[in-house]
Amino acid sequence: MKKLTLIFFVLLSFSTIAQEKEKFVAMRAENWEFKPQTAEFLEYKSRPSLKILTSSDRIILKDLNFTNGTIEYDFETLDPAFNSIYFRWKDALENECFYFRTGAAGNPFAVDAIQYAPHVDGINLWDILFHYQSNADFKTGEWNHVKLVISGQQMSVFVNNMGNPSLVVERLEGNTKEGLIAFDGQAIISNLQIKPNETEGLSSKAGSDPTINDPRYLRKWYVSEPIITPGTLDFDYEYLPKETTKWTNIGSERRGLINLTRKFGKGEGRRIVWLKTTINSAKEQKRLLNLGFSDEVWVFANKQPLHVDKNYYGTPLMKSPDGRLSTENTSFDVPFKEGENELLIGVANSFYGWGIVARLDKLTDLKIEN
Repeated sequence: MKKLTLIFFVLLSFSTIAQEKEKFVAMRAENWEFKPQTAEFLEYKSRPSLKILTSSDRIILKDLNFTNGTIEYDFETLDPAFNSIYFRWKDALENECFYFRTGAAGNPFAVDAIQYAPHVDGINLWDILFHYQSNADFKTGEWNHVKLVISGQQMSVFVNNMGNPSLVVERLEGNTKEGLIAFDGQAIISNLQIKPNETEGLSSKAGSDPTINDPRYLRKWYVSEPIITPGTLDFDYEYLPKETTKWTNIGSERRGLINLTRKFGKGEGRRIVWLKTTINSAKEQKRLLNLGFSDEVWVFANKQPLHVDKNYYGTPLMKSPDGRLSTENTSFDVPFKEGENELLIGVANSFYGWGIVARLDKLTDLKIEN
């Protein structure tokens, strides 16, 4: 009986080990889709590893349709700019993405060391979702351990410290709900584990919108169709809406974001759309408007020009915080007459995400569309 028990225990142990190994992804070329000369499979620091040789070519894991669960891996960065992991990857146009800004390696207090940003119609929304970036303690020249826990509309990301998340994503903003897993950016990757449906108790429902209890956001607008502009022309009054302009309703997403990228998708060159809303005032007054925008705006109040501004990342014209869309971008007084007032905003874009967030300082004697 003791001999049978021992045999059973050994068999059970081998079975358990086998089940655990099934969670590891073998670092063999046949398991991955990649262009020639973009990846190498090798033994590195006594581990089977994937070495990504280029900065921009995606290395895609075959035949694993991922929806929810845990993704863990070790990586050593070799890239001067970015290392990314993609999940729920439909294609290069539609996917979810988490990445490292590798210039922040060794600086655990860099506020933009890591970021979550989906691709929507091929546009990376990093500049209009700046609240999904954070700091992380990772280094060059050594392994860094990463864990992504993905459950429905939420994600928690752990970098080296498995006790506390480095980034919490309260709502995944991509259009895909399932898909493949992929990597890019020069790096060495090892110990990849995928645990479908193991979500560590993370809720699948989106977290609360931080602005849900703030009625000052202008969340309801009408939007025109995009106008394609010549590259050499900044603005022309001929672009202003006409009697024949067609308008459709557009409402805000979380945090008051009017997401024009999701509405209109990717375009060629520079485009302008018009947003308008109506505000009723019980008296003549001025109110401060905080406006986040990407990338250019022309603001009119009751058909009178009021404010012109630009937010170009990487130039002296970029706004705080670092050229991202935020209500910190700009603020100005809006004059209201007694009765009905029209607020009209032209928004132009030719660089990544596109949209606005608008919030009044007070709603005293004002009624907005909601």
